[in-house]
Amino acid sequence: MNELSDLFLRYTNRQPKAIEILPESGSNRKYYRLTDIGNKTVIGVIGTSLDENLTFIKLSNHFKKFFLPVPEILFVAEDNMSYLLEDLGNTSLFDFISEGRKTGIFSEEEQILLKETIDSLPDFQYKGAENLDFSICYPQTEFDRRTIMWDLNYFKYCFLKVSGLEFREDLLENDFEQFSNILLSDNRSTTFMYRDFQSRNVMVVDKKVYFIDFQGGRRGPVYYDVASFLWQAKANFPNSLRNDLLKVYLQSLKKYQPDVNENSFKEQLRYFVLFRILQVLGAYGFRGYIEKKSHFLESIPYAFANLKELLETSFPTCFYLQEILQQLIQKEELKRQAEIIEKDQLIVTIYSFSYRKGIPEDTSGNGGGYVFDCRSIHNPGRYEAYKKLTGLDQPVIDFLEKDGEITLFMKNVYALANKHVERYLERKFTHLMFSFGCTGGQHRSVYAAQHLADYLSQKYPVKIVLKHREQNF
Repeated sequence: MNELSDLFLRYTNRQPKAIEILPESGSNRKYYRLTDIGNKTVIGVIGTSLDENLTFIKLSNHFKKFFLPVPEILFVAEDNMSYLLEDLGNTSLFDFISEGRKTGIFSEEEQILLKETIDSLPDFQYKGAENLDFSICYPQTEFDRRTIMWDLNYFKYCFLKVSGLEFREDLLENDFEQFSNILLSDNRSTTFMYRDFQSRNVMVVDKKVYFIDFQGGRRGPVYYDVASFLWQAKANFPNSLRNDLLKVYLQSLKKYQPDVNENSFKEQLRYFVLFRILQVLGAYGFRGYIEKKSHFLESIPYAFANLKELLETSFPTCFYLQEILQQLIQKEELKRQAEIIEKDQLIVTIYSFSYRKGIPEDTSGNGGGYVFDCRSIHNPGRYEAYKKLTGLDQPVIDFLEKDGEITLFMKNVYALANKHVERYLERKFTHLMFSFGCTGGQHRSVYAAQHLADYLSQKYPVKIVLKHREQNF
């Protein structure tokens, strides 16, 4: 953060009174709010890509010339790796429409800002493209076949393959080729494609909208941005509102393209909606499944809801792709149903372990549970005949049960477990843990853990997770 303090000092001739780190987005950039003694604030940005930083700075300055509502660049470091921005506050359009997103019923105030946003889009696409040197765009200067295939393969490798669904890669690639041809069939090379035009990248200040995160923009067709905004996964727009917003966009578009054929536009838009959903699923797969960022996983069901609705009408040139997507939807629905069932189900985790290696941790995050010390029971491991066996082998079981010592021990364990499981089921708790330890984690603890697992699975509607920690089974 020292570089931001230095920038702030050079910009204001004062040190910042406070520096607040802001929540991360999907990128690796770091954002901070810097406050001076008069409580005026600016946003400090530390980037990791020089080319991306330069693109954002140059595009922002270019858009400002055409009076487009974007944040002003206030000060830039000599190496262009950090810069100061006008502070547009904390309220994104995504946050502003939160009630509508939850209920599916959008207030008049929410709808006004949504319409203002989509009405502004053609200004970026046409005004923003005037005299723009597209060579500054990063990582690509235009929407072309290469970038289309990148995004389709992003979906294939980061989501489809991760899902475990079997598919014919050659047939899928054939459809990808056809898909690319359609997407490029009406490519107006003079327009600016924002690329990530969605409500998270629109800020609301005094009930007016401002636009951020356009550094991925490039020369490309206007359909992509319309699809990005109207079919944003978690926006949860009802069809009636989506249609109203599309009408607003088309009316605004006619300022620049008076001869637009609305029916042809809508048909071409369908393919871009499908493409955008696949691109988004690829991003969710990478950020969620691979980078383990949970909020991306939370958006997957919303994307699938859009996909399911879209596939109610066919895509004649992409039959195999459509077939695979239908299978993927079915697989995802079954997975979600299982997660819902499991979410409400009591999971009982049972360990056997060696005290020499420590007591197992409760990874559920709830803490607690029972730990039973089996070392008071006669140890079969002291005898040569049993050293290579475990508590699952019949000779060890017979040895342990011969004097009745372990039977009485387990009777007391069962009594405790009964009361606890029944109470947890009544209160709809989701995790309970039992651990059994002995010297080596091989005989007595394994016997006890296995017997409790068998006992509870036969008596209660619970999910048993049995782990013999020191064994290879």
